Amino acid sequence: MTREERTRWFLHDRFGMFIHWGLYAIPARGEWVKSNERITTEAYQPYFEEFNPIRYNPREWAKAAKEAGMKYAVLTTKHHDGFCLFDSKLTAYKATNTPAGRDLVREYVDAFRAEGLAVGFYYSIIDWHHPDYPAVGNHPMRENEEYLAKPVNFDNYLDYMHGQVRELLTDYGKIDIMWFDYSFDDMTGEKWRATELINMMRGIQPHIVIDNRLGGNIKKREPEVYAGDFYSPEQIIPPGGIVNEAGEQIPWEACITLNGHWGYHATDKEYKSPKQVVRALVECVSKNGNLLLNVGPDAKGEIPRESLDILAEVGKWMRRNGDSVYGCGLADRPKPEWGRYTQNGSKLYAHILDRGIGPVYFQGLKGKVRKARLLADGAELKVEVPWMAGHYGDTATGAFISLPITLPDDADTVIELELEVE
Repeated sequence: MTREERTRWFLHDRFGMFIHWGLYAIPARGEWVKSNERITTEAYQPYFEEFNPIRYNPREWAKAAKEAGMKYAVLTTKHHDGFCLFDSKLTAYKATNTPAGRDLVREYVDAFRAEGLAVGFYYSIIDWHHPDYPAVGNHPMRENEEYLAKPVNFDNYLDYMHGQVRELLTDYGKIDIMWFDYSFDDMTGEKWRATELINMMRGIQPHIVIDNRLGGNIKKREPEVYAGDFYSPEQIIPPGGIVNEAGEQIPWEACITLNGHWGYHATDKEYKSPKQVVRALVECVSKNGNLLLNVGPDAKGEIPRESLDILAEVGKWMRRNGDSVYGCGLADRPKPEWGRYTQNGSKLYAHILDRGIGPVYFQGLKGKVRKARLLADGAELKVEVPWMAGHYGDTATGAFISLPITLPDDADTVIELELEVE
């Protein structure tokens, strides 16, 4: 399969849920707590012995994602701390050996599939728990001389890592996305035996969509086999989207948190508003990208109420305006002053974010609009040529539509323009 064939569904669906969950939900200071606080494996062990998410109900997670308009999800099967939510045969450091006593990944897969959502796995190629992973980069023991003096056999770790990826792609049915995290410095590409890994994965699940964090350069005209199917900007929406060296659009997905952390953080209440989320999603789609929006469930297994409330509000907007997201992408015209365009064939979606004064101006669309309507309720809108338009050369070729002074939807009022087929 080609990258274009593999990513067709992915670029259609546009909106997914990222789920960061693991032992770090217990200290509740974010997913990097072990590194940030230089916590030893021994000092981290009580969280393993305590882990018992008695309110974990992935059907509720899946329903929240579906109601928000999300079409796929990606769960941390193993984060940097090395703890596995799945029942790996290659380690004892897994959920089945905690008081939870069960395979939490299997329950996630079953629940999200039941709601009709595509299923993705996040897997950290970094592992702060494995004895043969070196104490480099942000390893918690990077300043511990005694630990640094211990010999490691990195090939042992790579065998373990490759084996776990094989388990994930063999034991849980069809998996739609594999989201690796992450390469750095010289720990990149073939350091991970990346070509071998990708060939194994494609042999098991040829259709699977893989991110670009194993290394390589996805922007090259002929990228490495392990360079991935999509680019993964983090906590930023690229100003110009993502293109390759030939100037061609390539698939990308911005991963963004709802507050300031990926994993659960009990005191981080700096949440984005539903309006910010809607506009971030639209910005991604307008630049031919996806949005992977993160939630961090707590130690009991529940998504925080603040996150659920935001998702519910985003879902209300998506139910009215989802046609301007699903199957849409970069428009064939420049960004307007009042907002953004997304486009799906002959349907151009105008996302009005800033009302301005007078009728809304659509540059270059005079005589090219067959129909115009508010997407939210289907109400017809009249395309006009106001009396003052002819007085200015730069508006003579434009179409105009009048809207109320107060926009119908403050987050994003969407007008569907059905264009004449040229």
